[in-house]
Amino acid sequence: MQQVLVSLGSYGAWEVRRHGQAAFARIALDAGADGVEVRGELLTGAGDELTRIRSIVGEARLVYSSPEGLWRDGAFDDAAVGRAIDAARLLGAPQVKMAIGAFDGSGPVHELARFGDAGIELLIENDQTESAGTLDALRSFYRSTDGADGMEGPGLTFDMGNWHWTGECPMLAAQALGARVAYVHCKGVQRQPTRWVAVPIADSAAPWRALLRAMPKGKPWAIEYPLAGDDLVEVTRREIALLRAASAALRVIPAEAGIQGVLQPAVEALDSRLRGNDGLEPRP
Repeated sequence: MQQVLVSLGSYGAWEVRRHGQAAFARIALDAGADGVEVRGELLTGAGDELTRIRSIVGEARLVYSSPEGLWRDGAFDDAAVGRAIDAARLLGAPQVKMAIGAFDGSGPVHELARFGDAGIELLIENDQTESAGTLDALRSFYRSTDGADGMEGPGLTFDMGNWHWTGECPMLAAQALGARVAYVHCKGVQRQPTRWVAVPIADSAAPWRALLRAMPKGKPWAIEYPLAGDDLVEVTRREIALLRAASAALRVIPAEAGIQGVLQPAVEALDSRLRGNDGLEPRP
């Protein structure tokens, strides 16, 4: 069965800061989540809050999400990495998710070994910035890390929605980086007049099923879109069930077809819609 986590920021930043992430971790687990992603930017009680979350989560899966980047102003941010590792240790999380930050292609990538030395797996996320969320930025980073000091580049947290904020095509990103994916942020998106917004995945204007089909099998998915309603356990349970059902229904692509066999039909359908050849009004 597909592993589904809940990123605790999905319950709304204001509410999460007000009640604490431990309370929402309990809601997510009561709804049947396989684990939670704890958001560093939403912590209000520092170490005490992390240990409370750890006691509630128990043996369920934990990911610590640092709001800081690995590089700042072109220099490796040793302090930010230290804070992320310390938080993960308090939480008992075996994985830390960070963006690359202001990596300029010349940083000391061997410093990333600090995560492995601490027994923690680093996951890189495509964020919503040009410096850390575009294909060019991530390709540059992986060119520098692959083979450096015998290392293999860190696994990727593929955020389905964030590519839209940076003007990238998620399908092409999946084609370029799919083999590196270790964790998937499931996020629906819609375009408002002046910005993109995150929405429940079933309401997404993007081809979310095609993207999930392009992801490597057996990797955990996380809900990272708004979860709101009078009964948060039921709302969360419904969204977890939706993703698990989608995973079970994904068509198996023959191995010889490769990722192109997954992506080409979706790309052609999108192109047809943009050209107005499918009977629908073309999008402006």
